[in-house]
Amino acid sequence: MGKWQQRRKGKGLTPYQGRKRTFGEFHCKDCDRTWCSANSWADKGQKCQTCEVNVYPTKQTPLQKPDGLDEHIDIEKHHPQHLCERCKELGRFCGSLIR
Repeated sequence: MGKWQQRRKGKGLTPYQGRKRTFGEFHCKDCDRTWCSANSWADKGQKCQTCEVNVYPTKQTPLQKPDGLDEHIDIEKHHPQHLCERCKELGRFCGSLIR
């Protein structure tokens, strides 16, 4: 199955257990809000903007750049660092190339 398999009970907090950044899908059970992020990491959550509860991704997939998408991507789209567990740990934007 590999490291992209879905989460099994007792095997980490997120479906993906690797070291790379992924595309994550989030669902807050408290307020039913859903969102997606291209800054999703193994065992790291993001706070819900509505109720500020830490939420772990329900699904994570490898980052991909589909053909023709370049013209439609907003590269200036804001990543709310104050809600991201990984950004808070690093003290900077988690998606940057600096290691």
